[in-house]
Amino acid sequence: MDFALLSAAASGLAASPWVALAYLVSGVLFILALRGLSSPSTSRAGNRYGMIGMTIAVVTTLVTHDIASLPEILGALALGGVIGFVIARKIAMTDMPQLVAAFHSLVGLAAVLVGWAAYLNPEAFGIVGPDGTIHPVSRLELGLGIAIGAITFSGSVIAFLKLAGKMSGAPILLPARHVINLGTLLAILGLTGFFMTDQSLWVIVTITALSFLIGFLLIIPIGGADMPVVVSMLNSYSGWAAAAMGFTLSNTAMIITGALVGSSGAILSYIMCKAMNRGFLSVIAGGFGAEASAGGGEVREQRPWKRGSAEDAAYMLSEAEKVIIIPGYGMAVSQAQHALREMADLLKAKGVEVKYAIHPVAGRMPGHMNVLLAEANVPYDEVFELEDINSEFATADVAFIIGANDVVNPAAKTDKSSPIYGMPVFDVDKAKQVFFIKRSMGGVGYAGVDNDVFYMDQTLMLLADAKKMVEDINKGLAH
Repeated sequence: MDFALLSAAASGLAASPWVALAYLVSGVLFILALRGLSSPSTSRAGNRYGMIGMTIAVVTTLVTHDIASLPEILGALALGGVIGFVIARKIAMTDMPQLVAAFHSLVGLAAVLVGWAAYLNPEAFGIVGPDGTIHPVSRLELGLGIAIGAITFSGSVIAFLKLAGKMSGAPILLPARHVINLGTLLAILGLTGFFMTDQSLWVIVTITALSFLIGFLLIIPIGGADMPVVVSMLNSYSGWAAAAMGFTLSNTAMIITGALVGSSGAILSYIMCKAMNRGFLSVIAGGFGAEASAGGGEVREQRPWKRGSAEDAAYMLSEAEKVIIIPGYGMAVSQAQHALREMADLLKAKGVEVKYAIHPVAGRMPGHMNVLLAEANVPYDEVFELEDINSEFATADVAFIIGANDVVNPAAKTDKSSPIYGMPVFDVDKAKQVFFIKRSMGGVGYAGVDNDVFYMDQTLMLLADAKKMVEDINKGLAH
């Protein structure tokens, strides 16, 4: 194919106004997808909008680009589709966080590979200037796209390993890590600027290597329990990497999609930082919360507490008028969501009002608890966010905590020396009765601090595997 025709096809929008319209429709559908995914009740519609938008974008790109043969493209799509289908069918809902991290790593790696392909064969991408070298602006796009993609890839790999339990979730604190991170970042930015004047191979190789390194350095100091913000931030990085590659490919759909993913991920990260009482800039710097996480897993002092049984819980729950359930990562680990929904159904059959309270950072990724409850077919109208339900604990007969910890710790409201001070938490201490399911009294949450809820007069500790305990409670409720 003639190079001039290839360049015209690659520009997309210049070829036909219909291409611009198709990409515009895709962009609108992606916005509707994000809007739909903001609520569990509209998430399925959001997913459908996203799939339709992506289909339009892919088909439009294939029609306007003539770089590979159609059989090769269809073969690649079929192979990727089969792999994705098999993974989606086999993956457990509790493993969704590490799956998301793995997918983010693939987006980052794709950006790196596209950037390198453009560098090695710039004529095919139409980015060569009159002097036979790559346009300086295109070099900037390449450098940024490769850098962001490499950071996303290596950071997501570390997040995946921590979430999957293949690597210790404890923070690994390197000496002078912030100095190392800042120096590496400045080196990447400086080399990217230098790349605009000198496209030597060693420059892009160094940018790539340093970017892989800093992605590793940014995520490894972060404790495994702080992963919700990490996953959200890596999602943002993957979007910006895609947007940068969109400029290199002169593809408006990639620019729009990448910008939407990047900005929405950044906004979500900011919201979650507020929910965790973290500084947004400290998230970007890496190692946020690491000092707090390093506090260890032992309770600070021995204090009197009361142990309850499944029979106690079943009796008091059946006598209640209003029960609020607070799920956390412990529910996910034990896969207790189905047993929990069965418990709620048994209580509702006895005339008990049941609601679920979801904290923004419960679980290992944004919306983790919502996904698990949706899998168990918990009605959407029974699930409430913190700001919508917190005032109701004062009128609740029972606060039923299953696998959560720091998100119910009143120290966040009263102890200025606590690492979680200022973090919004559920007011479970105002409920008449509290049941707290956890494996043992020896562990604490990600902040490494004791929880006063354990020792309140109205608290009964139910020490057992969450799923087994709820199943035993269900047996008592069924009689």
